[in-house]
Amino acid sequence: MRASGAGRAFALLLVITGAAGLLASWVITLDKFKLLEDPDFTPGCSLNPVVSCGNIMKSEQASAFGFPNPMLGLVAYGVVVCVGVSLLAGARFPRWYWLAFDAGTLFGIGFVTWLQYESLYSIGSLCLWCCLAWVATIVLFWYVTAYTVRNAYLPAPGWLKGFLEEFAWVPPVLHTGVVGMLVLTRWWDFWTS
Repeated sequence: MRASGAGRAFALLLVITGAAGLLASWVITLDKFKLLEDPDFTPGCSLNPVVSCGNIMKSEQASAFGFPNPMLGLVAYGVVVCVGVSLLAGARFPRWYWLAFDAGTLFGIGFVTWLQYESLYSIGSLCLWCCLAWVATIVLFWYVTAYTVRNAYLPAPGWLKGFLEEFAWVPPVLHTGVVGMLVLTRWWDFWTS
């Protein structure tokens, strides 16, 4: 069974995206507890009618699994940081581990995409800390998937492997750009007034 480690840049990317998601989850969790204690509490990132973390935290979607979503983030992003630090220390993981890790990021991107849709079109507000977690998850998903494809853990045609070896940064940049455009167009009148 072939095991593989990763280069320093990829390992650092995992540590940085995991830490960014962990920070966002931590702040949101603290604010959620304050909001539970005092329903009139206004989170520090509630800046205007659109950028309103309080609206997000009070929504049903903020507890999709019966507990506050950022608590899931505390665990998931913590795992990402641990994987990154392990790789920096020289760890090597078998194929099944990389596939499970990629499956975790696939769940993460699916969940984040649902939260983005709900935030933009159902709740009608943005949370800046949530946006940080979104970007961290987008970058994480695309780079981990590129890693599994490049190392032949996921089957893919040769042209895709070659593309991801040279241009692994393109999918996360495009994905983040699309989300940014959706945010801009959703509240275009607000941003331009």
